[in-house]
Amino acid sequence: MSEAVYRERDFRLFIAVRVVSTLAVMIQSVAVGWQVYDMERTPLALAWVGLAEFVPMFLLTLPAGAVVDHTDQRKVLAAAFVIQAVSAALLLALSVAQVRSAWAFYGVIAVFGIARGFYGPSAQSLLAFLVPPERLPRYIALNSSAYQAAVIAGPAVGGLIYALGPLVTYGTCLVAFCIAAVATLTYGGRRNQPRTGDQPSPVERVREGLAFVFSRPVVLGAISLDLFAVLLGGAVALLPIFARDILHVGPQGLGVLRSATAVGATCTALLLARYPMKHDSGRKMFAAVALFGIATIVFGLSRNMYLSMGALIVLGVADQISVFVRSSLIQLATPDAMRGRVSAVNMLFIGASNELGEFESGITASWFGTVPAVVLGGIGTLIVVAVWMRLFPALRTVDRLDSVLPHR
Repeated sequence: MSEAVYRERDFRLFIAVRVVSTLAVMIQSVAVGWQVYDMERTPLALAWVGLAEFVPMFLLTLPAGAVVDHTDQRKVLAAAFVIQAVSAALLLALSVAQVRSAWAFYGVIAVFGIARGFYGPSAQSLLAFLVPPERLPRYIALNSSAYQAAVIAGPAVGGLIYALGPLVTYGTCLVAFCIAAVATLTYGGRRNQPRTGDQPSPVERVREGLAFVFSRPVVLGAISLDLFAVLLGGAVALLPIFARDILHVGPQGLGVLRSATAVGATCTALLLARYPMKHDSGRKMFAAVALFGIATIVFGLSRNMYLSMGALIVLGVADQISVFVRSSLIQLATPDAMRGRVSAVNMLFIGASNELGEFESGITASWFGTVPAVVLGGIGTLIVVAVWMRLFPALRTVDRLDSVLPHR
């Protein structure tokens, strides 16, 4: 491919947009979590936030993946940013009107979930079209480090901005999403190649994507490991409760706790970009997920702010190693024609582990108490690691990441 196709400028702009939009998402998340929990004072309120975002994302992600493989990812991604801007505008309107009904906020979060359904497949598949294939693992690590840097700054900035009031908070998010939408339309890179002959129906395209994932044990194992491990180890979803009622550190402390995980993840991503993983990738990934479960248990039992921060930093280190290996394997094992749909399946599982994990954490916290719910979730993650190592030996024994390239 010529340099006219792969421009460094496109990757840099992609990173800038990722940082700006992620900052906005994190800032908005801190504000919504604090507002809703302040209204309801129950873990169930946080559970409903996660469910409200998950349901529309679950319904739309697979169809969105088929759309992405059939059209220009740039347009789909820009549309997702526009919908996110609409959700920020609606949250701003609720705050101006001083609405005290949590259900109104759940409705707006559902709008944000619609955006997530289109954002995931388009953003994840687009990176492979912007950079040379041989550099993809390195760029995945750089992209991940930029994302994690935004995750670090976002909650802390969100806690500080929220001190100025929700109007400033949601107004900042609105502007950021609008900037991201405009910038996305300027990307270069490769384009989807139009199919010749008979075109499959949307349902058939979705079925093709699912069939591909389930026919590749390495891909299926990597995607499903994230779903079940993070679904059970969802301590982050309960951070507002820890900040207010257990550690007593307020909204600023909540922002710091939300950032701690990303501190570990960012440092790890930068190291992986500088020193790529060369051997024994599968076993290292499973070891990282086990460490994730242990860190979750330590966090759940901690009553000290510094120990809690340390546990979350370790959790971020472990999660980033797992994310790097899984993302690289999925991207390298997927041909261009299937990227949107495979990314859709991956994002559906990630969304289930995150948003549905928030719902699961809120429900179990309301049943067993916040601390037991987190500890049990960490134990569940360790059990998942043991089971998945037996179910997916091909994933466990992956050595070099590029050994899963489709032509091999």
